Amino acid sequence: MSVQTKVRFVQPLPANIGRLQALINPYALSLRASGKADKTLRTYRDAVTKFAGWLLDSGASAEEVVKVVRDDWADVEKTDIEHYMIWLMERYSDGYANNQYRALQQFFKWHSDEEELPNPMAKLSPPKPGERVVPVLEVDQLGMLIKDCDGKSFDARRDVAIIRFFASTGARLAEVANLDINDVDLTTRTARVIGKGDRERIVKFDHKCAQAIDRYLRVRARHKLADSPKLWLGVRNREPMTPDGVYQMIARRGGRLGIPVHPHMFRHTFSHRWLDAGGAEGDLMEINGWTSPQMIRHYGRSARGARARRAYDRVDVMGGV
Repeated sequence: MSVQTKVRFVQPLPANIGRLQALINPYALSLRASGKADKTLRTYRDAVTKFAGWLLDSGASAEEVVKVVRDDWADVEKTDIEHYMIWLMERYSDGYANNQYRALQQFFKWHSDEEELPNPMAKLSPPKPGERVVPVLEVDQLGMLIKDCDGKSFDARRDVAIIRFFASTGARLAEVANLDINDVDLTTRTARVIGKGDRERIVKFDHKCAQAIDRYLRVRARHKLADSPKLWLGVRNREPMTPDGVYQMIARRGGRLGIPVHPHMFRHTFSHRWLDAGGAEGDLMEINGWTSPQMIRHYGRSARGARARRAYDRVDVMGGV
């Protein structure tokens, strides 16, 4: 049985956050000065920007909460952050809410030091993600997504290659979206990806994925930007795809089919099936670029549950009664 998640689309960045924008650029500057990686800097800045949009939106309240609109960071109170966390957890995963909390924690620590004001998060604790069944794609759902890309058009061949690459490698969104042409070797069916912390590793993909990429490369050769080093190009001769563009393509394909899917679900599914089929845990850690066994325990629980459910019908618990 597949499990639906609350995350279906990326939490959008607000178009205008008025006076609250004034401190975001200095905060980003401080992050850069402290040596934060570009991805971390963008994640922290975006988290603060999204919270700012929520603060200004009179309609963005959690259930049974009357929200006060704030247009000055100095006016933000502990209860505002608590209500925002409730609002996030009503719509997104607990893990996402936890990540947003930690990003805001860094901002308000900086804000408190910089402006010599009380820190509204000083006595707060992050939301605790509950232990939930890992959401995975069923085989028929994956088949539907691939079938939805039938055709010889540029976007059809590109999208099926991206979906097959996600599904057969378990790679992360940024790792897939940022691939260069020279990173992929169809002969050995391998690709070089750059993971978290700029760690490089080699991932393997299956024959059908290699075939899909080969077909895509042939239509890509006629693209206006065919000389670009980036593997995934935009439709109608547009610029290379960004991670957000890849995310939106996956969500759009899934939404059309009634399948709640996001790129990381392919990683869930890959890891779940690897362990469910008896694949070695150490090998999965290497393939997925994990440095801690924590994720193995997370996905191992999901795989054990699947094996137990299959075993149920082989075990006559009722003794024929």
